[in-house]
Amino acid sequence: MIEVKNLVKKYGDHIAVDHLSFTVEEGHIYGFLGPNGAGKSTTMNMITGYIGPTEGSIMINGHDMLENPEEAKKCIGYLPEIPPLYTDMTPLEYLRFAAELKGIARNKKEEEVQRVIADAKLEAVSDRLIRNLSKGYKQRVGLAQALLGYPEVIILDEPTVGLDPAQIIEMRGLIRSLGKKHTVILSSHILSEISAVCDDVLILSHGKLVASDTTDNLGKLMEDKVTLHLTVKGDEAAIKGALDAVDGVENIEYTDSEEKGCVDVMIQSDPKTEVREMIFYRLAAVQCPIYAMNQMKKSLEDVFIELTAEGTETSAKAQNNEDPHEEDSHEDELHEEDHEEHEEHPGETDETDEEDGKEAAEYDSDL
Repeated sequence: MIEVKNLVKKYGDHIAVDHLSFTVEEGHIYGFLGPNGAGKSTTMNMITGYIGPTEGSIMINGHDMLENPEEAKKCIGYLPEIPPLYTDMTPLEYLRFAAELKGIARNKKEEEVQRVIADAKLEAVSDRLIRNLSKGYKQRVGLAQALLGYPEVIILDEPTVGLDPAQIIEMRGLIRSLGKKHTVILSSHILSEISAVCDDVLILSHGKLVASDTTDNLGKLMEDKVTLHLTVKGDEAAIKGALDAVDGVENIEYTDSEEKGCVDVMIQSDPKTEVREMIFYRLAAVQCPIYAMNQMKKSLEDVFIELTAEGTETSAKAQNNEDPHEEDSHEDELHEEDHEEHEEHPGETDETDEEDGKEAAEYDSDL
């Protein structure tokens, strides 16, 4: 569906995106995760054709974004962090206008507008001025605009920024429903959001891709040891004697338990060796019943902190040709985030961001 190869974006001597390569498969929800300044928005702006890359190629559903941008952009629906809305229109008026700009056939325009209003759940506010809508409903109007024309790929840049908890839950539900019909790419630095709605995660740091996998697999790939927490009833000496003979166990710690007559045990083992079954049999043999056994796994937050720590280039799944142990050459926080603070309107030619004023106009047209 989307293939990005050796993507580079430079602003003078500053490298915002550094030889980025990845593939997006059809029918998945992908999360772009990274700290502020990691290159998420810049990458998404290049994928949508909003700005041009310094180097590299972008293929959208078989269309080259650089050589055939019009056909490539037809495959994409884009919701920027700040939705490009005309606030003196109603959602219905705005979507009819956006449908004309997108070239939707007249005999299908009204049907298409009503479809996206239903998909974005805007029926109750379709005749109210956009300026009078809540932040959550404004985001939905922007999302409905992105859905016009039924594009294969939906790209959402920080879609829940500024929303209250109830609106965030509603927006996540909308995103999950979109994943049933579209390929979705979601940019965020909110870990819980990525975990809640995404099938796969791409983690960026300092303009480079440092990990790419499912949320569950990322934790497993980053594990160097398996940690088990047990509560065992019985004499500590008998428990020690039984567990010391288990193959694959690398470290054991014993502490007093809150459970009467029990011992809490923390076991670290080689992830390549399954030790739980042998632990069960060893303790059963000495009549020390297990009251609780929990395997501790790294959360997405743990993986994110480890991968994006200053100077860390270890990748759970290498996606570029850089040495994963090479220190990043620039230590200052990246300031390339292309959050267009001005409101771009569909169909208008943008003047580009301040740092990218020389970009060719063919990359600057709104979707």
